[in-house]
Amino acid sequence: MNCLGPRLFSFLLLTLAAIALACGTSATRTAQSVTVSPTSATAPASGAYQFIAIGYFSTTPSPVTPLTANWGACSLDGSATTAVTVSNAGLAQCASEASSTYTVWAFVQNANGDTCNIITACGGGCGRVTGTARLTCP
Repeated sequence: MNCLGPRLFSFLLLTLAAIALACGTSATRTAQSVTVSPTSATAPASGAYQFIAIGYFSTTPSPVTPLTANWGACSLDGSATTAVTVSNAGLAQCASEASSTYTVWAFVQNANGDTCNIITACGGGCGRVTGTARLTCP
């Protein structure tokens, strides 16, 4: 009588169960906070300054640096501005007429299904986790 068949089946079944347990649950990974580094900077004469976003999440890996984020800038009063533009990689560029301090922001969108019309010039809004820093243009 051949016992290899049932043993092989049992081995495969136990292996699949172990793999399933090792993978854990499929809990949604959510952003807890975003930090923009440095928190304050003065642009050099060229008007360009590199910022980095760091993301802190509910599951590993956390922290994530540099964080792939949406970037932008606004005035200190929270209104939209064209005095500072920020690239997808966090490179802030002061416009030639800019000579003040501005807020540079980076956000990630949580995949929690939030939808709304409340989106601020400083990167805030439903489902967004936003970090900010200050940039003074020369």
